[in-house]
Amino acid sequence: MSLQCGIVGLPNVGKSTLFNCLSNAKAQAANFPFCTIEPNVGVITVPDERLSRLAGLVHPQKIVPATVEIVDIAGLVKGASKGEGLGNKFLANIRETDAILHVLRCFDDENVTHVDGTVDPVRDKEIIDYELQLKDLETVESRINKVQKQAQTGGDKQAKIAWEVLLRYKEALEQGKPARTVKFGNKEEEKIAGELFLLTGKPVLYVCNVDEASAVSGNRYVQRIREAVKEEEAGLLIVAAKIESEIAEFDDYEEREIFLRELGLDESGINRLIKSAYQLLNLETFLTAGPQEVRAWTYLKGSKAPQCAGVIHSDFEKGFIRAEVIKYEDYVALGSESACKEAGKMNIEGKEYIVQDGDVMHFRFNV
Repeated sequence: MSLQCGIVGLPNVGKSTLFNCLSNAKAQAANFPFCTIEPNVGVITVPDERLSRLAGLVHPQKIVPATVEIVDIAGLVKGASKGEGLGNKFLANIRETDAILHVLRCFDDENVTHVDGTVDPVRDKEIIDYELQLKDLETVESRINKVQKQAQTGGDKQAKIAWEVLLRYKEALEQGKPARTVKFGNKEEEKIAGELFLLTGKPVLYVCNVDEASAVSGNRYVQRIREAVKEEEAGLLIVAAKIESEIAEFDDYEEREIFLRELGLDESGINRLIKSAYQLLNLETFLTAGPQEVRAWTYLKGSKAPQCAGVIHSDFEKGFIRAEVIKYEDYVALGSESACKEAGKMNIEGKEYIVQDGDVMHFRFNV
């Protein structure tokens, strides 16, 4: 499974600059609204030093990291849900993403125009929240009109469940609450809710775009956002996108590390952003290692061995027999699969085994 994140925000908050850092694609970054005319889609590899360590032992033909797909859309403005600016068109482009990266301008710069004249990230957040909620309300009301008659007069059980789910969403959205605040008690309701692809139902990572001086500890703007979102089930990350774009230009790894240390950072904001997105979505990584490839595979935390086998191929899950599991630390310490096997560090696990982050796995199956 590949993680897909959509970037949203007002014009000129640093969305495209951040996208350029995240992706090899170069979205145009300019000082005027609607600079991004078509949605930019880029793919970035997930940083995982374990892959290179394993590759140094196994000497595979190739290394295949996990990837994240980033969708950058035009800056939203007031009325986007009703078609103002280019928003209505582009909201559809992020409907099926897994998470939303909400970029907020938390820096002063008289050379960069703000669409509303002044820097106020809390106000900006509320504008975007309102537009996404309005779009979701439009979706919910449209669906209610379609299922209401079946739910009230017919014997369609699914229509009745869907109608109840939609009414709960409608109530929350009309109160100005995002869809993700609505909780459901059973899998049928959760399935119907998931099929709606509501924008405010997605996990959100607020990305506070700051100036260089605030890259480590943030500033007064970040503190205001932190206070504003403390009741939300959301992540918050501080990134200096302009500096990150400079870091991304370095080809030499050591040069990047020196630059980061001079800024007082342990790792780049891009790496931290991807890791934060994984945490937000409750995702982890298991590994496979062999002469053909060393590879990272993304799975939902808490998944059992057959489900993770299915991440590689559906046949692996259908015909699952067992999983051969070596802990990454043991693999690196002992140097090879055979050495781990001889030392009793390869475990044979069945269908109930809950996969752990960093497990090096080999699946046995029969179809």
